[in-house]
Formats: sequence, structure tokens, C-alpha cells
Amino acid sequence: MAKKMTIEDLAVITANGFRAVDTRFEEVDKRFDEMNVRFDRIENILLRDHLNRIERLEDTVLQLKTKVGMR
Repeated sequence: MAKKMTIEDLAVITANGFRAVDTRFEEVDKRFDEMNVRFDRIENILLRDHLNRIERLEDTVLQLKTKVGMR
């Protein structure tokens, strides 16, 4: 004979379901944190590269100005 479901049984089942969802969100949060670290690293590499390129361009412009007598 099948056991009757009580409100308490439903409460336990529901609580267990929410615990599983909470654990899953923790895993998603961890993955997002890892992605943020990677994006920060990529951003820093790109910024450093752009700064180097800008400095080289500024040096070249300064040399050109000196050669044409603007400086």
C-alpha cells in the first residue's frame, strides 16, 4: 500500500530541491569568477600592447617633427 504524502514530506522534498539549486548556483558563481579573472588578464594584455604601440607612434611623430624642423 502506498504511503500518504504529508505536508512535512512535501516540505522536506522542497527544501532538498532548493539545496540542489543553491549548490548549482555556487558552481555557476565560481565559473563566473574564473571568467572574470581571465577577462581581466586579457584586458591587461591588450591595454599594455596598445600603450606600447602609442608610445612608439609618439616617438615616431617626435622624430618626424624634429626632422622637418617643427621641434
